Amino acid sequence: MTDLLTELPSDPQALADAVTQAMWSRDRATQGLGMEIVHVKPGYALITMAVRGDMVNGHHMCHGGFMFTLADSAFAFACNSYNQNTVASACHIDFLAPAREGDVLEAEAVERSLSGRTGVYDITVRTRSGKTVALFRGKSYRIKGEVIAGLQQADATA
Repeated sequence: MTDLLTELPSDPQALADAVTQAMWSRDRATQGLGMEIVHVKPGYALITMAVRGDMVNGHHMCHGGFMFTLADSAFAFACNSYNQNTVASACHIDFLAPAREGDVLEAEAVERSLSGRTGVYDITVRTRSGKTVALFRGKSYRIKGEVIAGLQQADATA
């Protein structure tokens, strides 16, 4: 993978794809929850997650923390898609309906504003049947460094 990334792509979609590969390779939390990346483009991400039996709470509903994590992962891939290290400065979620074991949830992150070091992203979490179960708003803050350079630095020290 490092050979592929020695020269950064100039095309915005190719760069978003390379950033997605770099982030995915290090994101054990997202992988561990069985999430799958459907599509990432500059300022946008669509990620899915099947609700497993170990993700339901005492009400037989998907625990809200898992829905938050799915939305947060979509947020992370969308706001880092420009290869600028970006973190959350604030997040808010509204739970609208329950998700159940066996549901496949989709989190769609859409950039609403990007100015200077900050951005605002809206993430809709819905079931595959189209029922919206949560609305998440994330505020991003760009920090020092690049996503791909961070992967290359980690590879060099390994």
